Amino acid sequence: MQKQFSLLPKIAALSVMAACAAPAMAQTAGSNTVNVGWFHLAPQDSSETLRVVSPVASTVPGSGATVGNADTLGVAFTHFFTDNFAVTTDVGIPPTFKLSGTGTLAGVGELGKAKQWSPAIVAKWYFGDGNSKFRPFVGAGVSYVWYSDVELSSQFQSALSQRFTGVPGAAKSSADLSSSWAPVLNVGATYNFDKNWSLGFSVAYIPLKTNADITTTLPTGTQVKSATSLTLNPIVTFLSVGYTF
Repeated sequence: MQKQFSLLPKIAALSVMAACAAPAMAQTAGSNTVNVGWFHLAPQDSSETLRVVSPVASTVPGSGATVGNADTLGVAFTHFFTDNFAVTTDVGIPPTFKLSGTGTLAGVGELGKAKQWSPAIVAKWYFGDGNSKFRPFVGAGVSYVWYSDVELSSQFQSALSQRFTGVPGAAKSSADLSSSWAPVLNVGATYNFDKNWSLGFSVAYIPLKTNADITTTLPTGTQVKSATSLTLNPIVTFLSVGYTF
């Protein structure tokens, strides 16, 4: 019996050594990963002709707009429900998109700008296992998109005033952009340096459309309502550093 008890410390020591020698499980069921990095948003955009809705319906022939690229800091939180299935929540500092005129509005230059808020939830399937150094994934989810700090440029307001009153600067204009739900399609990969630290890269496509409603207040107090639709369809890339715990 005494001999058996004397073996217990040795067995315990061997068990600890075996645990230390076992491969580290970086991304397994129950683990969480926080990624911090840079979002680059590249709209694949198009627009409809600007139209006057009221008081008299008309259009601005040949008018159009284009949306520039934007960059911002992003944060993603991923929870692994199994070794392969995970759900990610993406958030970030809202990027500012600038809108420029095209066609008959090209001479106006910048039409306006707005901040876009687009948090997303994406379900992902990771290939390989928790010990894999390189883990590609595919995902699909949804984003709710809305806009704040919508501003029309002074030159665009002047152009609208010229059209409706014949006098630049006589009328003031403001705009609203509609919010919407949008699907998210996502592919990417993670390279695990060790059980905690990793490098991630992903590409997402978001089919997205927003309606712009413009209100121009004339010196008489009469309001002219104009509208157009913008298709953004951004391709979003995300390069990040991740920590798993």
